[in-house]
Amino acid sequence: MAGLIVDPLGWILSTVAHVDPVTRTLLAGVGMFFETTLLIGLLVPGDTIVLVASTGVASVPQYLGMLLAVIAGSLAGESVGFLLGRWFGHSIRASKLGVRLGESNWVRAELYLERRGGIAVFASRFLPVLHALVPLTVGMAQWRYRHFIAWTAPACAVWAIAYVTVGTLAAGGYRQLVTQLHWAGYLFGGAVVVFFVAVLVIRRALERREARHWAGEDAVPPPDPSVEPPSEPSR
Repeated sequence: MAGLIVDPLGWILSTVAHVDPVTRTLLAGVGMFFETTLLIGLLVPGDTIVLVASTGVASVPQYLGMLLAVIAGSLAGESVGFLLGRWFGHSIRASKLGVRLGESNWVRAELYLERRGGIAVFASRFLPVLHALVPLTVGMAQWRYRHFIAWTAPACAVWAIAYVTVGTLAAGGYRQLVTQLHWAGYLFGGAVVVFFVAVLVIRRALERREARHWAGEDAVPPPDPSVEPPSEPSR
């Protein structure tokens, strides 16, 4: 406990590093499974779990194992969402949980998928709410599973590489500098903050770019009832 008081960041990183690598990797994979599963993904902070678990990575094999576990957990969770949509999608939408989520979000997911197709599946992995709803909506739309996986697998890989790499490099840099610089902890914290800010900026930019596809802005506007149609020319 003395280490927690003297160097809280070092104590946390040391605690994570002393967890059995297999256990730590499995926990990250399970966390991602729940993070990408319908509705549960709105409650489980998968990004935090993966980032913390990745700080314990100490070798290339551990890095690759963590990467594969996170990708596998993500694909498994999204596959469960897809199958739930295929078998029980409409029942889930009409349930209390589905109603609580908001009909507008269901409509938004449907419009987005209808207008963007596979791109919507890829991009939704990086968008709040939609990342939990789109796999279910794809299942309800009766897509082929292999078509769904072909679009979501690259997105899961990009997400996993980003988070696992940042967690691994930030913690490794801290361990190398902590004996030389008293403010190494600030560098670690700053790196994590910069990463999360970058994720937020990219997510907001992606939302602004894609919003018109689920908001219906590119649809033909309805006629204005206040404007009378032109009269037929007299003969």
